[in-house]
Amino acid sequence: MIQAKNLSPQRLSAFTALVLAAVIAASSQFIRPSILLFAIAFCGTFLLSYGLFLYTLQNFIYRKIKLIYKFIFQTKATPQEDFFNKSILPRKSIEEVNEDVERWAIQSKDEIDNLRRNEQFRKEFLLNLAHELKTPVFSIQGYVHTLLDGAIEDQQVNRLFLTNASKGIDRLCNLIDDLDEISKLESGELTINKEIFVIQDLVRDVFDTLGLKAGLKQIRFSVKKGCESPPLQVYADKEKIRQVLINLLDNSIKYGKAGGNTIASFYVMDGQRILVEISDDGLGIAEEHLPRIFERFYRTDRARSRDEGGTGLGLAIVKHIVEAHGQTINARSKPEVGSTFGFTMEAGRD
Repeated sequence: MIQAKNLSPQRLSAFTALVLAAVIAASSQFIRPSILLFAIAFCGTFLLSYGLFLYTLQNFIYRKIKLIYKFIFQTKATPQEDFFNKSILPRKSIEEVNEDVERWAIQSKDEIDNLRRNEQFRKEFLLNLAHELKTPVFSIQGYVHTLLDGAIEDQQVNRLFLTNASKGIDRLCNLIDDLDEISKLESGELTINKEIFVIQDLVRDVFDTLGLKAGLKQIRFSVKKGCESPPLQVYADKEKIRQVLINLLDNSIKYGKAGGNTIASFYVMDGQRILVEISDDGLGIAEEHLPRIFERFYRTDRARSRDEGGTGLGLAIVKHIVEAHGQTINARSKPEVGSTFGFTMEAGRD
């Protein structure tokens, strides 16, 4: 039984010519029964029709198919592609060519969808960037113009206005620094200098750094019971991981409840990675926001986030630093229950 799906042009031509030759040779016996006439009619018809069918298939149908392949790959044929078009392509069945075209169509659709998503992200990024820049700039502009209009002579308000303008400048500088940082991370320009260190010690250092700020809201930092020891060594860029911890712990202060708790925990996953988790019992994040919280400038509550003075880039920087180490980060959260951010690091080896 001939498998039509796997027929080459030669086989298809031979099969068609064979059927046609058999029919014509058999018909010749009605005119004059003769073995010689049967053989001549059969052989002549077979050779003629085989050559005609093969020429038609290879020089018409498959020429059109080659044009389709050139359109799909949109490139001038290299010597290898010429060999493919002349030697391999004609052996493909129409069904196989159809599968290639369908794969190309799916790939093209995915690429177009990805371009559309990227375009949407670009528009959102530019819109958010303009908004984030305008807020401190307009604030500074307002205070400066008020001072120039005469308020600078008023001893009761001039220092206050200058202080507020200075805060706007600081916020603008922080935004520019974060943009520069994330640009370097995304372009791969930032160098990761790995070393072996104990992660519990680094977390305690960051606790001390942010202790005063946490104390203003009476938020308590602690290490989860059972995670204090044994000391867990990790192999990573210590200063970059310090930045990750500062951003995560700073967020737990900003969005934590007064008198709340922030707890760090550490787990050995598979002997090759260490999982670090920072958990709080603060405001929490709604489920619909979780897939996007690591995007640049994405805020779950714009008004509250801006009041806290953040740039909207902290979690994006955290994600890029973790991924620059070849590791992953995730978030779990529930409104009014709290949030947990966990990231992995390579375990240190003596």
